[in-house]
Amino acid sequence: MNVSSVCMRLFALALGVVSVTALAGPPVDLPPPVDRSAKQLEFKGGQPVVPVRLMEGNAEVAFGSKGRLRLTLHGGEAPKLLQAPAGTTFRVRASAGKAAAVVARIQLMEVPFKDKDGLAAALADWAGKGVSLKPVTLGGVFGIAGKVVDNRRYALVVDQPAQPPEKLAAQQAQLLTQHGVRSTLLEEVRSPPSVTMEVLDEAGKPLGSAVDRLSVEPADTSPIDVRRVEFGVGYDFHNFEDRSYRGALLLTADAKGKLAVLNQVPLEALLKGLVPSEIFAKAHPEALKAQAVTARGEVLAKVGLKHLADPYLLCTEQHCAVYKGLSGEAASTNAAVDATVGEALFDDDGKLVDSVYSAVCGGHTEHNEIVWGGVPNPALRGKPDLLPGHRSGPQPTDLHGFLTADAGHACKLSSLTQQSKYHWEKRFSSEELDKKVASLGVGKVFAMQATERGVSGRVRLLTISGSEQATTVRGELTIRRLFGNLNSALFELRLEKDAKGRPATWIFTGAGWGHGVGLCQTGAIGRAEAGQSYREILGHYFTGASVARLY
Repeated sequence: MNVSSVCMRLFALALGVVSVTALAGPPVDLPPPVDRSAKQLEFKGGQPVVPVRLMEGNAEVAFGSKGRLRLTLHGGEAPKLLQAPAGTTFRVRASAGKAAAVVARIQLMEVPFKDKDGLAAALADWAGKGVSLKPVTLGGVFGIAGKVVDNRRYALVVDQPAQPPEKLAAQQAQLLTQHGVRSTLLEEVRSPPSVTMEVLDEAGKPLGSAVDRLSVEPADTSPIDVRRVEFGVGYDFHNFEDRSYRGALLLTADAKGKLAVLNQVPLEALLKGLVPSEIFAKAHPEALKAQAVTARGEVLAKVGLKHLADPYLLCTEQHCAVYKGLSGEAASTNAAVDATVGEALFDDDGKLVDSVYSAVCGGHTEHNEIVWGGVPNPALRGKPDLLPGHRSGPQPTDLHGFLTADAGHACKLSSLTQQSKYHWEKRFSSEELDKKVASLGVGKVFAMQATERGVSGRVRLLTISGSEQATTVRGELTIRRLFGNLNSALFELRLEKDAKGRPATWIFTGAGWGHGVGLCQTGAIGRAEAGQSYREILGHYFTGASVARLY
């Protein structure tokens, strides 16, 4: 076996495992992840195959194909194989199920793995606030084709026994009120879920049964058609539609003992169904290539960091990346994926860059540590999104001037710019704003001030003073969510008072859409239209990084 093959095997094995270790204090008593084959990455044709959730929580699902399908039913003494003519529709029904035993810890922040000083400082800072935290290592480090993929990071969790998630809600609310931080849950599976599945033909005739695992593979290259795929969960566009997918399906148990449907899809095919959901498919080809490269790197950077208690590595919603399968593909974005096959961004040390992106930077990108904390990433430095040869105007240090100037920003001059995302305004009456911040316990708000900003002007710390108390809200996303999902944290505040001098209207005047770190998608379009290649575009947004092929 050659070195490349060994590296790929190590890569596949490592990506299927989440490392959970303590770095200080007593050992973290998190159990190892449940060994479920759906969590394992394999390689096919030299590229990783990613298990992606299509839907879960189902009592019954239906699928078929214009070609022949092979169904492998597991759970008996030996797997059973089912085959049917092209055009056959199968129904799979959950006849019995058992939910997983899931517990969780409250996670307050993440720290990059190499930031040992930052880790110690964070632990000391929270200890000074009376909150004892414990570090847990997530992710892993892998080698492939001479390149290093290292997405390890520390999750800082409250140092207490893990509990059922529903019992932690009150404590999370208290942390928000006392410390202005919005926490998440790091879940652990103590015992796995199970589901018994009945396989039926379209008329309802029983064909066989499986326990916990049912594999569906096409006999040729025909896509698999899945009926009533749920999408937009939690959003106003929530709905169901029939969709087609490349690759194979895996039906297994979700955390509640219901049916989960996974698409086991090669990474390049995943990108073809993902990229057109992330950027305008009609954008300039060089911008589409830049998006394909960044999306490929971000998928790899996320593996092993999300959905630790689920049978899949990524979901298909905004939480991970919107993926519609073959149904969402476009010829232009497929061409961009094919033109950059296997390419990702690497730093000078040959390590994968976490190639994050957002829709519109608003004229200036941001340092990674301002948005997510931790150590500065040399590749993720905030800088003006100015096109060569165009006037710059004021910098974010003169925030009002920056927000009102007519500067030559790439994300403004793109032919696909939406001005409501480049510059925006949001107003709240005093009563509306008081309701927004009620969870902080400050009472009626009479003053708000950004006490720390990043290089782009994005707010990192916001002090809110009210009739009951004052508090500081920390974190770009926490601040945006507090006010009903502001377009970005790049804003200035203005208060209009009524005739009696009382707060009447709070006005947020801002720029950008999203966190602003890494690639500005609309800016990439503007740069491509100005003649820059995808490599030049990526070189601007990711300082010191270069494009290299993984496979």
